[in-house]
Amino acid sequence: MMASNEDHPHGDETVGGAEREIKRGITVMKKVIRDRDRGVLIKVHWNEGGQLIEPNGSTLTSFIGALVRNEVPITCDNWRNKQLNEAKDKIWSEIKRCFDIEENRRDHCLKLAGKLLRGFRTFLSTTFLRDTEGTFVDAELPSKYASLISPKEWETFKSKRKTQEFKSVSETNRQRASSPAYPYRKGRVGYGRLEQSILTKENSSETSLPAHVLWKEARVGKDGKIKEDVQQIFEKCETLSQSIVPYEDTDCRSILSRALDVPEYSGRVRGKGFGITQKSLNIKKQKTPSNKELQQTLEALKAEVLELRKERERDRAAGFKDTSDKDSINCNFQPTIPEGISPCHLYLARPTYRMVGKGKVHNNLGELLHTKPLPTGSLKVSVDIALEKDALLPHPDDVSDATLLGDAIGSFVAWPTDLIIVGYETPTKSKAKDKGIAREIESVPSQKEIPVAKKTEISKRTGAKKKNPSKYRACLHTYLETTDISDGCVRLIPMDGAIFGFEYAEPLGKEDFDQILYHTQLSVGVINTYMRYLYDKLMGPRGLEQRFSFLNPMKTNLTEMIRKPDEVRTYVVERFMADTDREKLFFLPFNTGDGGHWLLVAINPFKEIVYYLDSLHKDWTTYPAMKTIVDTIIQTVRAQRKIQVPKRKANNITWNRVECPRQRNNIDCGYYTLRFMKETLLMDRTDIPSDYFDEYRCAYYSKDQLDEIKEELCQFIIELQVL
Repeated sequence: MMASNEDHPHGDETVGGAEREIKRGITVMKKVIRDRDRGVLIKVHWNEGGQLIEPNGSTLTSFIGALVRNEVPITCDNWRNKQLNEAKDKIWSEIKRCFDIEENRRDHCLKLAGKLLRGFRTFLSTTFLRDTEGTFVDAELPSKYASLISPKEWETFKSKRKTQEFKSVSETNRQRASSPAYPYRKGRVGYGRLEQSILTKENSSETSLPAHVLWKEARVGKDGKIKEDVQQIFEKCETLSQSIVPYEDTDCRSILSRALDVPEYSGRVRGKGFGITQKSLNIKKQKTPSNKELQQTLEALKAEVLELRKERERDRAAGFKDTSDKDSINCNFQPTIPEGISPCHLYLARPTYRMVGKGKVHNNLGELLHTKPLPTGSLKVSVDIALEKDALLPHPDDVSDATLLGDAIGSFVAWPTDLIIVGYETPTKSKAKDKGIAREIESVPSQKEIPVAKKTEISKRTGAKKKNPSKYRACLHTYLETTDISDGCVRLIPMDGAIFGFEYAEPLGKEDFDQILYHTQLSVGVINTYMRYLYDKLMGPRGLEQRFSFLNPMKTNLTEMIRKPDEVRTYVVERFMADTDREKLFFLPFNTGDGGHWLLVAINPFKEIVYYLDSLHKDWTTYPAMKTIVDTIIQTVRAQRKIQVPKRKANNITWNRVECPRQRNNIDCGYYTLRFMKETLLMDRTDIPSDYFDEYRCAYYSKDQLDEIKEELCQFIIELQVL
């Protein structure tokens, strides 16, 4: 009996495998018996979810398999039968005689015993009572198992397998098990021991892995290759894990179940293996929030945003004496609808408060909708754009039978007054007191030159869906909907000359804000904005600007290094030479130009050391042009500092590849790069250990750690009052 096959008792039990089992002989666990007779109890270990792991996890599993084959007849069809209580007590008593095990592990061991018994029965049926084509064979009792199975038990066992009911169930199960969509490929190694081996190999301080990570690793073959469909499910899980907002989430299924589009069954946790339950992981089943709870959440958000808006208006009033009514922003939630026809944004309040479309509101006395009076508290609206085509209309159109917003484009519908936000046409010409700048008239120096994938392409590639974010992201999300940014305008983030060596304004547009709100690949504008946040909030208050500096990635990306190497060298050399009297670490967030991948190059020109942190765990040989230019820059700085080195050591520049946390999808590289800079500043160290900082060492960053970056960005942008 292959008793250590924890997670797949029915897996790969071919006739050939059974013959090998027969040659091996019956498992009797002599070593365990010898230790018991000497009074030695074998210590077993468990993971935090309550699964058996090594050392001695497989030993206990095999011992339980041997016990259950001796104590329970193969004719037992129902493991819950009370007549088996005596046998179960005996099995547990024998386990405690041989193993150092807690009383609260009894249920797990007995469930494992039942699982192994079912596996043994399946093995007997497949090996001795079926031919190669699956036809029933009336075989004699195998001599090998004569000590375990009586002739009477064997005949009863065979007779049950001759029935039509058993054949029907057996064939259904065999068909289902013969062609799994995503087959488990780790043989006898169960999920618990697989997780243990991964964490040990990565030298991780984590005690468990997310279910979808473990699920993917369990489907990696001996050749180390991952099938494309498995990788797609994994990436979908990664996207879902970043985009789900807990208090808005009404789906009770796990992330893995959603990605696989399968139901969630009680009593199990998908992707974790035998022994893991929702109770053992302290997972509480979510219930769908009531309308009252949703309304309370909405009211709390309204109050928070309104307070922030009032504070901003007070600051603006203090700074500008001449502020017209047009420049002030009305409260989203109690708008005043002007008389006549006005462009507007259309909102819905359930299940979440969000903008779903744009159109024009017709606020005229006696206005009718299709010759009928309008519903109380509603106005007539013409729908021009549907942002959510599947959104239900608040008042279905009886004339056209339209029930979805997408079906109402180009027609009139009734819309609740408190869900209409009056907007203004985007100005065609910039005004001195208007902070919006249309993209088409943006100045050339402010244009971003790093090729970054468009948001629509990213969403298509990852399957990401927009969901309203939380906390400061929710506030920023609401602010943005009152502005002209969705119409193509941008906001300017002032950059002090001390940050990058020159003063300028960083433009942020709709695609940049969407990257923060909906967790897609980051642009150079977002990266630079976060570096200003680090400069303002960490470097300045802690006096770290004497030990750390930034290089602007817009001037030092791979595209610029190839097209304009001289300009790149001039810019970086000037930055380095501005601080030749002290040791300093320069952060260069490097964009590879091959789809927008970000990594961090940290340069200490004083010691001529380069730290290379790539969340894909590649090395600098992947980008030879970058390494050549960095080496040349350091050599130029050395010459300008008049440092003499032997000719044979002229190229002795140290490059250290740091074993930093590793990203698990094709989106997070920018967030990882930002965390690398932040954590280095928090450590206040100009040297980065080859295995990263002990305080921040991990296999990968969690969702909360990445959300922290987004929250800091949103709060900082709101505080800048540039919206």
